[in-house]
Amino acid sequence: MRRMILAGLSAVAVALTLSACTTGPAASSVEVAADTIVLDVRTADEYAGGHLEGAELLDFNAGEVAAAIPTLDPEAEYVVYCRSGNRAGQAIKLMEQAGFTKVTNLGSLEQAAAATGIEVVR
Repeated sequence: MRRMILAGLSAVAVALTLSACTTGPAASSVEVAADTIVLDVRTADEYAGGHLEGAELLDFNAGEVAAAIPTLDPEAEYVVYCRSGNRAGQAIKLMEQAGFTKVTNLGSLEQAAAATGIEVVR
């Protein structure tokens, strides 16, 4: 009986952990105004393989997001994407901790393109 309860709790913990790692876009359609800043937080190689037209590259893994935060406008609107939505979520968390309030996780490149209608440049 005790093993069954522990197994059930372990399964729930694993499911919650996995769902936290793959955050997708906040909505199926996102309005991107002319002054909205599109951030790609993938690596330079990932960016070179295809990115949203007009996206600014800030490599999260290289620390570029954290380094850029003091230079970014905290009043501006930002949409952020990566490969799966995980790094975008981490970047958004850093931005929110710095006082940014208008930030949206678009998920992956494909999800971002679908949600915004912005063309992928290859």
